[in-house]
Amino acid sequence: SLHLHTYHLYSTMVKNSKRKSSDDDSGAIVSDNDSSHIGSSNTKNTAPALRSVNEEVETADNLQCEDPFEDVYEEDDASYEDVYESSGDEDDEYMEAMTEGDTSAAAAAAATTTITKEEPKLPPPINTNDGELQPAQIKTWNPFMGNTTGEQLEMDETAYKMHHALTPEWPSLTLDIVPDAHLGENRTRFPHTVTMAVGTQADKRGKNKLSVLRMSDLCRIPGSGREKTEKELDDEMLGDAWKHENDDDSDSSSSDEEGEEEELDPVLENYSFPHSGGGINRIRVCPHNPSVVGVWGENGEVSLYDIGGAIDMLDRSSLSSNARKNDGNLAMNKEVRKMRKDPFFVYSGHSTEGYAIDWSRVTPGRLATADCDGNIHIWNATHPVTPNDIVAKYGNKSQSSPWSNSSFQVEPMYAAHGDNLDNPSVEDLQWSPTEATVLASAECGGYVRIYDIRCPGKAMISNKIHSGGADVNVISWNKLVGNLLATGGDDGSFSVFDLRNFQTSDASIPPKPLARFHSHRTPITSLEWHPTDESMIAVSDDNGTYVYDLSIEEDDPENNMNEEEAAVEGVIPPQLLFVHSGSDMTKEVHWHPQIPSCIATTSLS
Repeated sequence: SLHLHTYHLYSTMVKNSKRKSSDDDSGAIVSDNDSSHIGSSNTKNTAPALRSVNEEVETADNLQCEDPFEDVYEEDDASYEDVYESSGDEDDEYMEAMTEGDTSAAAAAAATTTITKEEPKLPPPINTNDGELQPAQIKTWNPFMGNTTGEQLEMDETAYKMHHALTPEWPSLTLDIVPDAHLGENRTRFPHTVTMAVGTQADKRGKNKLSVLRMSDLCRIPGSGREKTEKELDDEMLGDAWKHENDDDSDSSSSDEEGEEEELDPVLENYSFPHSGGGINRIRVCPHNPSVVGVWGENGEVSLYDIGGAIDMLDRSSLSSNARKNDGNLAMNKEVRKMRKDPFFVYSGHSTEGYAIDWSRVTPGRLATADCDGNIHIWNATHPVTPNDIVAKYGNKSQSSPWSNSSFQVEPMYAAHGDNLDNPSVEDLQWSPTEATVLASAECGGYVRIYDIRCPGKAMISNKIHSGGADVNVISWNKLVGNLLATGGDDGSFSVFDLRNFQTSDASIPPKPLARFHSHRTPITSLEWHPTDESMIAVSDDNGTYVYDLSIEEDDPENNMNEEEAAVEGVIPPQLLFVHSGSDMTKEVHWHPQIPSCIATTSLS
């Protein structure tokens, strides 16, 4: 908060007493109680009989008259005692001279007093400790330090356009967005509809499941969609005591704007698929066909599910609610694919469980999986993958599905190798957004490797980006700028590398990143580039979710943080735009590919 204090320093301005005087009485001392005056000459008042004979006698031609006009004086604004703090000596000299009749000495004493005491009297110092209540201490909250006080955080609704939360039956380590085929791209108009695939971590193996959630009628937070009025901006700056001239007009206009959108209650629908392989480590939706979902299980198996029937049922429900006023038969006549509860493909070729799984965005149906033993396997579809290609080959058969246990061929491509044999776990995989055969891996020990599947058995580029050996937990390949790769480490740092300069001549020297941030104090659990903005990235750690804009720089180049300052934990970088806190153990964050400003997260809480 900005507190504006205005202090007024008051000083008493003294006006010297004056009167209109002539040349012969310029040195007179004025008495406010008498209109007469004492002249400055040595002439004394004597009786007429004692006057000298030489004195001029008053005649009709030489009349001696008194001044008919009284002397004019200006009143003092303050008394003598209020203005001057006399030590007493000057007053004693003045009174003594007046008692003895020595007016010259009295005038000199008064003049001395006026000259020496002309400084104005200052007000007493302000006592800042007045009152019973001490001023509240303002504390700066650092999002990277976590909630150290144990106080309950309150959400600032002005920072959000939309915020919705739900608590499922079991916690989830992973989720992914299911793109919508009917609502279009770059959606900004409310209410929104979001479909997600979520995997559970239940207390018993048989209770785990893959759930498809459809959340519809997601409205904005009331008042967040309009520009703030002049009154609201003044209120933020000056406080509630500020009275704006057009209070009534601004209130009525804002209420009219808020009334343009109807507030709806959010609707949640879901279909679940049992997962017998225990807890679900990671989920990824196929970008070329959202009906296919890959699941990494804690039992070491990778399963593929066909959720097309569930999506058709959810679409039918949405069409039914939206078309009742128009044509209800449209929803009832929508073809629904046969729903299959069990996975259509299960692969058990990995030696142990893993977390790394990613679909290629260049080649439809190409999948990469990796386990904790450092093995990377490449999957390729044996038949068309995209919905249009499937219809073109098999026809529009609503009751049948082309997916079966022969739909994919899996080939072990890479095993643990190099200097990381003690802890070769591959934590994450990312296919290149532009090259069909190139992928990157994040591995324990601080390694990032670049592979080309045309050269099996070895990595094309291998670099240890963390000299201290901290694990690289997650990576994200920029879909708009193909040479940018972001990494998140177990030491709380995340970096951005230019792959054109990723290869170094000396393998012992790690490549220099374009940017590296050390502000996070807990491990980076997820990061993802924005789908339409090349410089924005969402990052999560155990304490929250953060949005960075890497195109922002300090206005003053002299204030830019150097590498030593940037390496200090807890320093808030200027690129940090948004923080969402209050969740415990945030595990995954994703941008919605069709709603540019929408982020979905999952956490233990």
